[in-house]
Amino acid sequence: MSDLISAIESAWKERNELTQNRAEPSVQHAIKETINQLDSGQLRVASRENGQWVVNEWLKKAVLLYMLTNKNQLIEAGYTRFFDKIPLKYEDYDAAVFAESGTRVVPNALVRRGAYVAPNVVLMPSFVNIGAYVDQGTMVDTWATVGSCAQIGKNVHLSGGAGIGGVLEPLQATPTIIEDNCFIGARSEIVEGVVVEKGSVIAMGVYLGQSTRIYDRSTGKISYGRVPAGSVVVPGTLPSDDGKYSLYCAVIVKQVDEQTRAKTSLN
Repeated sequence: MSDLISAIESAWKERNELTQNRAEPSVQHAIKETINQLDSGQLRVASRENGQWVVNEWLKKAVLLYMLTNKNQLIEAGYTRFFDKIPLKYEDYDAAVFAESGTRVVPNALVRRGAYVAPNVVLMPSFVNIGAYVDQGTMVDTWATVGSCAQIGKNVHLSGGAGIGGVLEPLQATPTIIEDNCFIGARSEIVEGVVVEKGSVIAMGVYLGQSTRIYDRSTGKISYGRVPAGSVVVPGTLPSDDGKYSLYCAVIVKQVDEQTRAKTSLN
């Protein structure tokens, strides 16, 4: 592992000199091996350590170097073609490999190489970008998107059209994280490294970025960038200081109870 990290860090320092034709074979090997380990889940861009999410910046650098040193290539997809620098994750899979992976991939679901998709995940027609991590038992529903380096926990439901934003740069920024057992409602957007803690329910049409005010109805407090564990969040508004207009906010209306869980749990 230390050799990979050293190779990526060294290549990053020389990135302005790198092109598809000028990267040394050893550099290309280190980059591709890192992407392969992201793809298999051996490595992940962010990991939970002592209760806190820690960003592995060198893996973000590897993703950016992969894009820098790869050429656009023709990608065959049966009914159509693509022209891109990053291959599709499943382009070489046959029935046996799919069965071993334990993942259900519905037609028109697209996953780029370098994204990890765990067993018992269901991918409806959706998009998962490089560097993302989708853990066991999760449903990525129709037209949902999982951005580059986003981290999705176990038994999460990303409802139709939900958008989980990628945070590839700045390197030190925490990616958008949805922890275990969360429900993200249809057409909601969680971006800019917001963390939705375990067991939370985000209603349809909620938009959360780092500047979005998160108002807790029970305490009257306003927070930013993190939804506490077990929260039920709906869209709302808060009045301006002069009372002349209202601006969007997200409102924590209650903690998840059995009634909420019954409505949002996966079968």
